[in-house]
Amino acid sequence: MKLKSPVEYFGRALVERGATDPDLVVLDADVSASTKTEFFKEAYPDRFIEVGISEQDLVGVASGLAVSGKTPVAAAFATFIVGRAWEQLLNTVARQNLNVKIVGTHSGLSPSADGGSHQSIADIAAVRVMPRFSVVVPADAPSTGCLTGEMIDRRGPVYLRLSRGATPTVYPDDVELSIGRAETITEGGDVTVIAAGNMVHVALQAAESLREEKVEAKVVDMHTVKPLDQSAVIESAKETGAVVTVEEHSVLGGLGGAVSEILSENYPTPLRRIGVMDRFGMSSRNYQRLLERYGLTPEAVAEAAKKVLKVKKK
Repeated sequence: MKLKSPVEYFGRALVERGATDPDLVVLDADVSASTKTEFFKEAYPDRFIEVGISEQDLVGVASGLAVSGKTPVAAAFATFIVGRAWEQLLNTVARQNLNVKIVGTHSGLSPSADGGSHQSIADIAAVRVMPRFSVVVPADAPSTGCLTGEMIDRRGPVYLRLSRGATPTVYPDDVELSIGRAETITEGGDVTVIAAGNMVHVALQAAESLREEKVEAKVVDMHTVKPLDQSAVIESAKETGAVVTVEEHSVLGGLGGAVSEILSENYPTPLRRIGVMDRFGMSSRNYQRLLERYGLTPEAVAEAAKKVLKVKKK
């Protein structure tokens, strides 16, 4: 299993785009070594702005740059750039439909040792409710590189959510993905598993174990939580008749909530949601053990699939 860092691919994608896009400007909140915007700082120091530990100002400066015709990419830890600057994101960026790109790194439970205060388990929900914002959650490093370019090309506000550290690799380096269009990774006719972020790899592991029990699972990478690929959700539900969602985020208001909304209004289908069950995060030096504690494992996904299949058969 290859491990690669999404934030490093993000940082290098910025540098690559910076060579051909003179309007690209990158801003950071004093964590450039962690978000890897330091790569852009080294390559194009005149187009890098260090705002300091002030996420509200970070978003404000980025908004001013967008008004002046630049393409600003503002990066910080997810829990702080969304939590502290929520009002600025809503009333400045979203309300004015500004071409600001917000990147939240160290999302979910990935900053495990830093504890619940640094773990971002409600950021997708917080941004998803904002009109005009797109919400993108790449599955791995290669898809992060691809979707960083897609983010820059997309007009209007975008929130890109990235994990901390190296993660399992799902895609090759030359993967091509589009914001708003889900990617089916494996086909299966018994149950659909819709996942985002690091949980795509977990979903694939679950599908492999289910296959050993003669259960064929379709795995869908829903890397864009907003705008959600509604046709992919509905078609998958019609194909399999059972759905499981998996996310490293609260089950309230995130991917599971979005999929539930679409199915309930268009094609009611037995559904189980795997995610953080309305709890705060907690400190652990071992990220994998933290995922296990919160039930974000292949075993939990496989068990949810079995349960939803029983409902399907009734």
